[in-house]
Amino acid sequence: MYDVIILGAGPAGLTAAIYTGRAKLSTLVLEAAMVGGNAGIADLIENYPGFPEGINGSELMARFRQQAENCGAEIRYDEVLDIERSSRGILVKTRCGELTARAVLAATGARRRELQVPGEQEYLGRGVSYCATCDGAFFRNSPVAVVGGGDSAVKEALYLAGIASEVYLIHRREGFRAHQALVERMHSNERIVLKLNQVVQGIEGDQSGVKQLLVKDVNDGSIRIIPVEGVFVSIGMVPAVGFLENRLETDSGYIVVNEELMTSMPGVFAAGDICSKKVRQVATAVGDGALAGVAITEYLKE
Repeated sequence: MYDVIILGAGPAGLTAAIYTGRAKLSTLVLEAAMVGGNAGIADLIENYPGFPEGINGSELMARFRQQAENCGAEIRYDEVLDIERSSRGILVKTRCGELTARAVLAATGARRRELQVPGEQEYLGRGVSYCATCDGAFFRNSPVAVVGGGDSAVKEALYLAGIASEVYLIHRREGFRAHQALVERMHSNERIVLKLNQVVQGIEGDQSGVKQLLVKDVNDGSIRIIPVEGVFVSIGMVPAVGFLENRLETDSGYIVVNEELMTSMPGVFAAGDICSKKVRQVATAVGDGALAGVAITEYLKE
């Protein structure tokens, strides 16, 4: 029996663990993949307060983890399969067994959205990637493409421009949703070639991997070929709700919470990118985690 079981060791989950640990609540954090989540694979985080020069995502998340553990939280790698109310509290079913908690926090974040075009799954790991900092080194001095127009896409293009011979940034619109400072840096980088008003129709290659992209011009409908060896997809996120979608109230796939971050199931809270909200940043996830940690502490006192 734990006081709190937290699902997910990203910024929101680890922050909540700091708060519940400091409140002397027995806290277990369960992570299925990698501590830090999407923040942990960011090459440089420039908009998190306290780091005016920016900080590497994995380094920042390592600090989060250390602080959570220093406050008494236990972090364990395990995949949660289901949760349900029971007479003893909330039953958490994992691949390794069953656990019970007085309260549960869902902070599993979101995963990268897929293009869903021919060749994407076929060449996954052989040229198709969703993380430039993870796989960019494999394409040194080779032409690559980044698909997307938000902050993440522009950041990945800028990162790859220091590795690849040429970076094609493919965006379905004329303008960018990314922060203006990033857009200005992108325009000043000679290795980044903009392919605007274009949508990917397919990814082609051979046994060795990706060789080219098929893109369609949204204005005249013409199809063009762009020779690349790597394709980095950065077109948004999908909430990693999994089984929770059948257990909790959702809105467009995201979990609905009240002002105290309580979900539709009593004793189950949610925080971070998994929630229905407008802004998804490390700073907002940390704010959610702090609020959830305090709310859970108050809930268990009552």
